[in-house]
Amino acid sequence: MKALVLRDYRRLVYEQAPDPEPGSGEVLLRVRACGICGSDVHGLDGSTGRRIPPLIMGHEAAGEIAGLGPGVRDWRVGERVTFDSTIYCGSCWHCRRGEINLCDHRRVLGVSCQEYRRDGAFAQHVVVPQHILYRLPEGFAYRQAALVEALSIAVHAVRRLSPQLGDCVAVVGAGIIGLLVVQVLKASGCGPIAAVDPAPERRELARRLGAELALDPEREEVPARLRGLTGGRGADGAVEAVGVTPAIQTAVALLRKGGALALIGNLQPQVELPLQAVVTREISVHGSCASRGEYPTAIQLIAGGKVDVDCLISAEAPLAEGAEWFRRLYAREAGLLKVVLVP
Repeated sequence: MKALVLRDYRRLVYEQAPDPEPGSGEVLLRVRACGICGSDVHGLDGSTGRRIPPLIMGHEAAGEIAGLGPGVRDWRVGERVTFDSTIYCGSCWHCRRGEINLCDHRRVLGVSCQEYRRDGAFAQHVVVPQHILYRLPEGFAYRQAALVEALSIAVHAVRRLSPQLGDCVAVVGAGIIGLLVVQVLKASGCGPIAAVDPAPERRELARRLGAELALDPEREEVPARLRGLTGGRGADGAVEAVGVTPAIQTAVALLRKGGALALIGNLQPQVELPLQAVVTREISVHGSCASRGEYPTAIQLIAGGKVDVDCLISAEAPLAEGAEWFRRLYAREAGLLKVVLVP
């Protein structure tokens, strides 16, 4: 098969790769679409330590079943599916509690670190365990299915925040995940919703997708603007979708006393938290990792028109051109959001 292989850091090669074979309980998928995740882009230069070459990256994907391994009973060749990026064991203490994203033996497709290596879906075929598969509804486009993984992360973060109907919620960072969070909050009955991002095109898109306020943290006094919208209190909740100190400090500053903060972004392994503000104002802080069973909800939100993912796709390109699209994303080319590669 053909695959886009990370041969060395900053060097992707479209080349012939061995055909994968499904083992017991696994299925072989013919990949029809695979999105380039921000974590793939950050892993390109080796700074994350989680994509050690040689490796086929890619975990935001969808396709059709092309083969069944031994013991697979509930699936058939030709079915259209997407799949969870997390491979969980199903039997550890966390999995038995339903906390599959915290599995003691958790692996992620397209990731190679010191603990494990698992090739991903920037290829014509990929092998995945049957228990992470989800069927796609009739008419559900593969390019849309490539965004289900990202949407499931947004849904999980909102569930971690647990906002009430009519709550004011701020979203700091209007990248792919932040823009999906805005839509999930809107679908959940929250409002007003504020999006905070320095990029004007992302703020405008956030407005289109449901944010009543779209604020520039570099040019506006963002906390004051939000307090003016909430009778001087501040936001009931905030979702931080960047993972750097300034964004987290902004998110805390936006919250009212007793508010709640959900942290999705993890761009930096360590940040400075305004501890005194969190303690004295009783801010609840929730980490949010991947998702745990939110795929069906994400699929329903897209199929039902509650969440628009098509507007987030900047380009749909052949897998053979993947190296160039990675280069453009790594360079942070203006206007690029999600790029979907098609084998």
